[in-house]
Order: sequence, then structure tokens, then C-alpha cells
Amino acid sequence: MGSPDTAVRRDALRERLCPLDVDVALVTNLVNIRYLTGFTGSNAALVVAADGADVFCTDFRYRTQSAEQIPDLEHVIERNCAAALAGRLAEAGVGRVGYESHEVTVDGLAALTDGLPDAELRSLQRAVEDLRAVKDEAEVDLTREACAIADRALAHLMAAGGIRPGRTERAVGRDLDGRMLDHGAEQPSFETIVASGPNSAVPHHRPTGRALAAGDFVKFDFGAAYGGYHSDMTRTVVLGPAADWQREVYAVVLEAQRLGREALRIGADVRDVDAAARDHIKAAGYGEHFGHGLGHGVGLQVHEAPTVSYLGAGTLADRMLVTVEPGVYLPGRGGVRIEDTLAVRPDGPELLTLTSKDLTVL
Repeated sequence: MGSPDTAVRRDALRERLCPLDVDVALVTNLVNIRYLTGFTGSNAALVVAADGADVFCTDFRYRTQSAEQIPDLEHVIERNCAAALAGRLAEAGVGRVGYESHEVTVDGLAALTDGLPDAELRSLQRAVEDLRAVKDEAEVDLTREACAIADRALAHLMAAGGIRPGRTERAVGRDLDGRMLDHGAEQPSFETIVASGPNSAVPHHRPTGRALAAGDFVKFDFGAAYGGYHSDMTRTVVLGPAADWQREVYAVVLEAQRLGREALRIGADVRDVDAAARDHIKAAGYGEHFGHGLGHGVGLQVHEAPTVSYLGAGTLADRMLVTVEPGVYLPGRGGVRIEDTLAVRPDGPELLTLTSKDLTVL
């Protein structure tokens, strides 16, 4: 797998500074800093300057790590990174400083204002997040492997008989997490959802001590992190036998998911992609039971731009990584969600989560 070219990413941000009418970007969001530098520590700030004089700051704990991860930038070692870089900018007489207004607290903004008394502070308007929405091939490769790890873990859980009546949701979830780690995950992408019986009608149910039982829908929403990138997949099975109503609901969601996947194309409006799946669920009479968006971007965070929803805005671009996850949730009875992670491509979406979506009856 290729290594991300962080210098290219900083240059892409640099190109956005002039339209934003700023001289430098002061980046303080750690995920954005990782994207722009490769740094994986817990304290940092970064200046990306229009003139190329970029500066990275972290504290003493990460002196050696940052030198290894970011050998191409000037380093400042200080505990209060944002304040230290603000002081450098003030000394240099920088006039217009872009900051991450969606991340900086009121107190943080006050500190920046005090540290840059002669500068004009302006919003970066999620410039880094917008760059992150379109992946490079190295990012797609890492996400593909994260998806493969999750696929293998679920397959081995099923083959070992780990999904059976009598096991609790919590035990099954821990089992699946352990198998993802065994197959190479750095960690689960998020708290694994195992939702059985009536709990499967709760979109983001947290596993409990409820024991799986014959006749249950069992919904798994889980993912693996690999190289900092996340997978996200949902599969719903039935502990047999399957009732007619379960087969009907499953078939509706499966077809909606297919329609949503096929709508993923370069230039597609995210609301139209959502509608491709949602309209089918409405036509089947289950519209009131599908209340969340169809999907979201995936990358260094498991939820990031773009938002694929009736409330979203914007269009899809080549190499965006998104989920398609329609669901139908019947309170007190059970629910189905089917979710894949996919890459938007010129010739149609590339499916990254490969576990079968045919109804599985265990």
C-alpha cells in the first residue's frame, strides 16, 4: 500500500488560502493535522502558510515521534501549541490568519485574539474537511483493507457458531471485536452494535445482556480501523426460522440498498442518492420507519463529509468514500439495516465491504 503524500495535501490547502483571503491557516483539529502531516499524537498545531513557510508544533512527549513522522517541517516544542504558533505569527507580522472556527472554543478564540492582537482572524470554513472528502488512492487502499478485516472477522464469527441462541448481545459484540483485532485491526471503528429481537428496531442500540433467541433479527453494525482509516458495515441476519414479515422487510431494505448503491455516481446530488433508496421504502409502505439519512463519508473518521441525506448538500466526486445504509425499524418487533462502504468511481461505485447481503438464516 502506498504512503499518503502529506506535502501534496498541504499544497492543496495552500491553494485554498487566497480564495479564503488569508495568509496562513492555523490548524488545531488533530484529525486534520494527521491528514496534513501524518502525526498521530494527542497534542499539536500546524501553520500552513501561503509562502510555504509551514511550521508544526507539539510538546516534549512527542519530540522523537514527530521528528520521525514529519521530517520535512520546522518543529516547535511547546505545551500550548496554538498559543506558541500564534506568537510566532504575531512576531512575523502576519496580517490575516485563518482558523478552524467550527473547532475553536470561545475561550480558544479569546486566546487567539490575545495572541494575535494585530492580525485579522478569519474562518477556514472547513477547508481541510473538504479536502479530506476526496481520497487519494493510498487512502482508498487503507480503507479497502479495513473493510476486508471486518469481512473476515464476521465470516469467522459465523463459521465458529458465534451467533446463536443463548449468547448475549454483549458477548457476541466482544467476540466480533476480538476477531477484528486478531485479523489486523488497530481497534474497532466505533462501539460495535449487536441488536437482537426488538432491540434491532433501535437504529443505534448499545449491546446489552439480552440473550439472542430463535426468531430474532440480529443486526450487526461494526467496522475496523486500519492505518487510521475506518470501515463501516451493517448486516442483519435471522436466527431461524424466518417469518414472512421478516422476509418482506428484508427484501424491501435489500432493494433500497441496491438502488442507493447504483445511484452513487460522479456529479450526483447527495439528496438524489438518498431519494433513490428512500422512495422505494416509501412505496413499499415503510416510509415512516426509515428516519435517518442514507449514508455518510468514511475516512480518518467514521463519520465525515459528505453527508448523503435528504438534509445534505453537494454532489459526489471521484474517490469519495461513502456508506449506503437504508433501514426499516418496526418498534417492538425488529428492524433491518444493510450497509456497505463504497468508493465513488468513474465507471460506477467500487464495493469495499464484500460480505454477502443475501438473507442469512442461522
